[in-house]
Amino acid sequence: MPYPRSAPRTLFEKVWDQHVVASRDDGPDLLFIDRHLVHEGSHHAFAKLREKGLPVARPDLTFGVADHYVPTRNRSGGLADAGVRRMVDQLSENARAHGIRLFGLDDPRQGIVHVVGPEQGLTLPGLTIVCGDSHTSTHGAFGAMAFGIGASDVAHVLATQTLWQKRPRRMRIAFEGELMPGVGAKDMALSWIARLGADGARGHAIEYAGSAVRALSMEGRLTLCNLSIEGGGRLGMIAPDETTIRYLEGRPFAPTGDLFARAAEDWLALASDGSAAFDREIVLAAGEIAPVVTWGTSPEDALPITGETPDPGRMADEGRAAHAREALAYMGLVPGRPLTEIAVDRVFIGSCTNSRIEDLRAAAAVLAGRKARVPGLVSPGSSLVKRQAEEEGLDRIFVEAGLEWVESGCSMCVGMNGDIVAPGERCASTTNRNFKGRQGPGARTHLMSPAMVAAAAIEGRLADARPYLEGRI
Repeated sequence: MPYPRSAPRTLFEKVWDQHVVASRDDGPDLLFIDRHLVHEGSHHAFAKLREKGLPVARPDLTFGVADHYVPTRNRSGGLADAGVRRMVDQLSENARAHGIRLFGLDDPRQGIVHVVGPEQGLTLPGLTIVCGDSHTSTHGAFGAMAFGIGASDVAHVLATQTLWQKRPRRMRIAFEGELMPGVGAKDMALSWIARLGADGARGHAIEYAGSAVRALSMEGRLTLCNLSIEGGGRLGMIAPDETTIRYLEGRPFAPTGDLFARAAEDWLALASDGSAAFDREIVLAAGEIAPVVTWGTSPEDALPITGETPDPGRMADEGRAAHAREALAYMGLVPGRPLTEIAVDRVFIGSCTNSRIEDLRAAAAVLAGRKARVPGLVSPGSSLVKRQAEEEGLDRIFVEAGLEWVESGCSMCVGMNGDIVAPGERCASTTNRNFKGRQGPGARTHLMSPAMVAAAAIEGRLADARPYLEGRI
């Protein structure tokens, strides 16, 4: 049930309460949805509307992006895969039929949906944002309440612009202190997930706070919120501040002039009240976080690069030990092996987690003037990011290092668009998931930051990026 309006409220409560249309006696609230993002995988929901003869309720609040299945190579002459071509065509046809704005393959703003929304100013503080993709939590970096939904819910939002949801519990994860050079948002996220577990935030709306979070750029905040779902969170949020305001001003779909100034005042007022209560609070020391890599088949299987693979025989929790044995077997690793001795076959820089201009700059800072020992792929998060990177000369750094520079899209993150890791191969990746077969059948994935992936490319094994960044950051 809603909390009394007079009581101190969290950021999450303020946004939730503003969007309640109706409430049921058994708990769920009907929420108004401000932004509905769809992609080529949303065709099932549009089919449901056709079956029922229903229109899209608010096409002006619905935005389409082609990103999940689209290839990142050789697409100027048309899509060779008939199934992918059909889905992309269906998205275009559905957008045209319902009057939905589409960022399609021929649009210079095309990219990954969770990159396009923020850079276009579609993502704004205080909004409710949904998409048929679990990493919709990314948009919470702006103080939006954003979460992924299933196909049936996508159809419900298309038809009504509302959604029934049960109010999650409130959780705050604070990072206090200053990060060490070479440590960033990806390391922060993997650190808390490793500490609390892949289900550590289950049933909670997470608010990230603390001095280290406030010091992050918007790109870093997007990375942190993106990974909320990997720790079991329903969504992740960060209170809007001056960093948020500066990022949004002048964005194509953001308010302008006096309206922007008035909106900014409202956005800054969304911050949690000083005495607001959380159901759970975690405080982490930012200065103790080192560059992190994963060794197993869950984001919680993460350790500082200075560590070694765990020994299941020394684990008191038999369930955890069984998972570790299975994960090590799948990954082709043995207990007690230094992480820096693990060779990789290829690298990938991209995905909705780490494909923004700041991410590409971080990887390029490591790679500039150096050569990769293994092949790799760099896929920018959007066509605009790609253009900016090329204007800054980042593409030349990647290509001269020996990596492939391709178009924007989800690419090797999901293994459903032609960009895959071969069976048995090991990939150092900036993506968000490392479960069995995520990047392709039999693929072995190690998650880490863009700078760490670049270091792995140079050494051909998992490596600490910090020595490569000395004098460069």
